Formats: sequence, structure tokens, C-alpha cells
Amino acid sequence: MLRFAEFFPELEIVATLSRQLSWSHFVELIPLEDRLKREFYAELCRVERWSVRTLRHKIGHLLFERTAIAKKPDELIEQDITALREEDRLTPDMVFRDPYFLDFLGLSGHHVEKDVEQAILRELEAFILEMGTDFAFVARQKRITIDNDDYYIDLLFYHRRLRRLVAIDLKLGKFQAVDKGQMELYLRWLEKHDTQPGEAPPLGLILCADKSSEHVELLRLEESGIRVAQYLTALPTKALLEKKLHEAIRLAREKLARGQTWITEEIPEE
Repeated sequence: MLRFAEFFPELEIVATLSRQLSWSHFVELIPLEDRLKREFYAELCRVERWSVRTLRHKIGHLLFERTAIAKKPDELIEQDITALREEDRLTPDMVFRDPYFLDFLGLSGHHVEKDVEQAILRELEAFILEMGTDFAFVARQKRITIDNDDYYIDLLFYHRRLRRLVAIDLKLGKFQAVDKGQMELYLRWLEKHDTQPGEAPPLGLILCADKSSEHVELLRLEESGIRVAQYLTALPTKALLEKKLHEAIRLAREKLARGQTWITEEIPEE
């Protein structure tokens, strides 16, 4: 109770959280020493109405460290969490993660993209739990026709809070530069023909067995509304995963800091 009073000192925030979270939820949150991480889980738990078991699963599977938000400076993380708390507004950085854990698909040995797709549909409930509860399944192998040529989007989802279609493309190998052009074509078609009034432009998620980090950085995919993430069909140990994720977060923040320093140096003095 002392730790609860220390970590949740603001009565208004506690009152809001208590409408959705039980004392058992708070018992899972209190051991988290990092304030922003604790608030991230608390607000997502409130918005997505997680059970205690789901909250425990998300914390144990390092959801915070796997989201893009973790790679931002603390002040930007604070802004996103405040928007979620005060407006129930999710940002894409809080929705998409890397890597995705698809160990529940039961894939082992040699498999092709169709095997992954079929396994996802077979385990759709578990897949949506990993993706986030606001994802709704729309279509599999959605056919689109451009200049009399047919293309097929592997999986199409809709995210209720983002109010966007999300196209998912599955790749067994490394991410390739050509994958960007393919996804951009899908997104522009969806924006032109499938986006309804009031919806935001669609987003793309390319799930790869290997991410090719420098390709992703140089292609500036987020400017095109595209995310690339690795998927794992077998989980590493938690210690190894934590080490890799913390290193990725450190490198991302260092790159961001270097970019901000360069911009400051380029601004001419008056």
C-alpha cells in the first residue's frame, strides 16, 4: 500500500484507472520501477480492458520495450501517454511493435508464407492478442486490380482506435528494398478505393523473418506509413531478449539525439 501511494499519488488518475482496473491489476503494476513504463501499461490496460492475466502476459513478454514508443526520448513518451490518458488517443508508435512473438503458431522446420498465413488464421484470437485488441480482421488474400494486373494483400485488418486499415505482408526472408514499393502500391490503392469518410490513411506492416535494419533506416519507411518488424516463431530466453531490446532502444535514442544535435548546429544564428 505504501508503494501504491508512492507510485500513484494523483487522486484523479487513480480514480480514472480504478473504474477499469482491480487491486490485482495494481499489484502487477507496482513492481515496475520505471514510471513511464508503469503508466504505459496502466493506460493501455484501462483502454483495452485487459484481464489481470493479460496484463501479466504483456509485462512478461516485454510489450513496452517492443513498441516504437520505447525508442523515443522520455518527454515524447510522456506526451503520448498523456494523450492516451486524457483523450483515449493511441498513436501508431504505441500500437506497432518489433519483434512480434508468433510462437503460438506452432511452426517448426521448413515452412512457406502460406503456412504462416494459414497458421495466423487458425490462431486468430492469439494473433490479435499479440497485435493488440483493437485490431479487427477484415480479409485474407484481398485481391486488388491495377491496370488489369491482380495483386493480393496477405492479411488486411482494421484498427478501431487509429481508424485505419492495416495491410500486413508476410515475408519469410530478410526485408528487401523492393518490399517497400509493393506495400506502397497496396496502401495507395486502399486509400483510393477502400478508405471510408472519416478514416485516416491506411498503414502497412511488413512482417519478416529478418529485419535488415540499415535498409529500414535508409528507406525512411515511416514517412510512407510503413512499419517493418521481425517475427519470432520460437522465443529466446527473457534475459537475452531484454538485452537485445535494451540495446536496440539505446541505439535508437542515440541516433535520434545525434539527429537533433545536427539540426541545432545547422540553424544559423541571427
